Amino acid sequence: MIINNLKVSRHPKNPILSPDPKNDWEQEAAFNPSVIKDGKYHLLYRAVSAKKDHYGQEMNVSTIGHAVSRNGVSFNKIGQLIKPEKEWEKYGCEDPRITKIDDRYFIFYTALSQYPPTANGIRVGLAITKDLKNIDAKHLVTHFNAKAMALFPEKINGQYAAVLTADTDQPPARIGLAYFNQLADIWSPGFWNKWYKCLDHYRYSINLRRVNSDQIEVGAVPIKTKHGWLLIYAYIQNYYTPEKRIFGIEAALLDKNDPKKIIARTNSPILTPKTKYEKKGAVTNVIFPSGALIEKNTLRIYYGAADNHCALAEINIKYLFKNMSDNPVKETFLMTKYHHNPILAPREENFWEANSVFNPAAIYQKDKFYLVYRAQSPDHTSTLGLAESDDGFHFKRFDEPIYTPRGDFEQKKEPGRLSGCEDPRITKMGDYFYMFYTAYNGIDHPRVAISSIAVKDFINHRFSWSEPIAISKFGIHNKNSCLLPEKINNQYVILHRTGGEDIAVDYVNNLEDLKEEKSWLKKEQAIFPRPNGWDGEKIGIAGPPIKIDSGWLLLYHGVSDIDHQYRVGMMILDHYNPGKVLYRSQYPIIKPTEKYEKEGDVPNVVFPCGAILVKNTLFVYYGGGDKVIGMATAQMDELLAQVVI
Repeated sequence: MIINNLKVSRHPKNPILSPDPKNDWEQEAAFNPSVIKDGKYHLLYRAVSAKKDHYGQEMNVSTIGHAVSRNGVSFNKIGQLIKPEKEWEKYGCEDPRITKIDDRYFIFYTALSQYPPTANGIRVGLAITKDLKNIDAKHLVTHFNAKAMALFPEKINGQYAAVLTADTDQPPARIGLAYFNQLADIWSPGFWNKWYKCLDHYRYSINLRRVNSDQIEVGAVPIKTKHGWLLIYAYIQNYYTPEKRIFGIEAALLDKNDPKKIIARTNSPILTPKTKYEKKGAVTNVIFPSGALIEKNTLRIYYGAADNHCALAEINIKYLFKNMSDNPVKETFLMTKYHHNPILAPREENFWEANSVFNPAAIYQKDKFYLVYRAQSPDHTSTLGLAESDDGFHFKRFDEPIYTPRGDFEQKKEPGRLSGCEDPRITKMGDYFYMFYTAYNGIDHPRVAISSIAVKDFINHRFSWSEPIAISKFGIHNKNSCLLPEKINNQYVILHRTGGEDIAVDYVNNLEDLKEEKSWLKKEQAIFPRPNGWDGEKIGIAGPPIKIDSGWLLLYHGVSDIDHQYRVGMMILDHYNPGKVLYRSQYPIIKPTEKYEKEGDVPNVVFPCGAILVKNTLFVYYGGGDKVIGMATAQMDELLAQVVI
């Protein structure tokens, strides 16, 4: 089978290990194998018993079985190696990972202390043995929810090192690194209490997740190669949408001395469920890597199939390394969210902004930051408020709106419905600010409207806006619009979204022409969603594009056609033909991960309407959950380093 130009071969003897109906303790399943070569090949696997009474519960009990082989393919079963004995593993021992170091075998596994299982009762246990016959010691390792822990087979910078997955059952899961001065630290509660608090620190986490709706989990014990540590891991796409989940096996190459640093990685799965034994079983359509070995030029990946069998796939290691090195994306770039977000929230004392404040336009003028934000009252009328700042982080707000509905096309037609002036984008051209916004009367389709104000009037708080005009056709859904900051071929360029899906581009000779219906927005050019992804349902501009050396930097929001979350990506548009996309980020750069983004009037939304570039820092201001305003920053050189044109 060819996947991503890689030839991946499922072994013809698959499945290489299956449940044995003669053995009560492995009657239901034998899967998720971990393999070590030490003279012979030793395979440890999760075995699931027939349903039986266990501590007063009618349940299937997981233990860890042991099998051996001379060729790594045909295994003879030895028997059970690890069984529930301690209170913290009372209800099962699952999914082993085995490493040999200091002449002892360290077997990490998932220990269940509660039934039915809960996140707090799913933790990492450790068994230590010298001979794979007798268990010399057992320890509870983590006191928090975690799975899939593996010890590196040699020290790194003089310390023992391990990789593990925290919060697997209370996602988002995180793959972290742990370093120990002595082996006893591995089961020290004090060590892990400090470690868990610092998990998000750069030293401890490996950034492998591409999209926030995906799940990641450590697969096999890392393998040392001349290029770095090879980590085979599980990547589950669309984790929160069960009918769309894709279980895949991926690979990353980590720095030898600093494994948090990703040197190279695959950009999509090496393997996904295709065969009958992977698609049908205790859990359908599941493959899960838990073991790996390199034999000469071949990488062997041992994996669980449908939570029922052990299987084996092989791949040429040179081709795998080339595939990973050809992928330009190592770590997915994310903008840094301000740690005091949200920076603006509703104020109950002001009726006009008592329900929500969100989706702000952003202006930088004479060393001052201005946010013109959408404010919504309890009767769902949107007006625009103003906040000012000297540093871009701390804002002072005005007590009254600076812009209210005036045109008939934005007046509320029916009590209680959404209406008003929404989602402004502001562009400076010459001595004027041109504000494009969504005008909505609560009944008809939203339309694009425009109003302008002299820069000197705005900064002196004389809010003498020009009479608003609607510039998109009646009866056609249109919003998310702005003016490009420069003319192209002596024409004004307007970006918008007509029909509710695409970013449209139109050209007009004169803005005054937009007063005439014949010059209203059409769709001369279009940029489309990408199906089956984070921006697959619809896309729209964030704020006005920013001119850079390679083109126009456009941030945009994308709505997934899988989970319908709003995320933010970036494009580079051609300098002289803004409808031409030179680059588009494969993954989002802002995702709804925080409580104020995941909850609100519309959950799972990050929605910027403006960005400001000051020296090398890009400030992006966005609505969170259609309720509050957050901000994120990036260094421009780091952001543009992601661009490959």
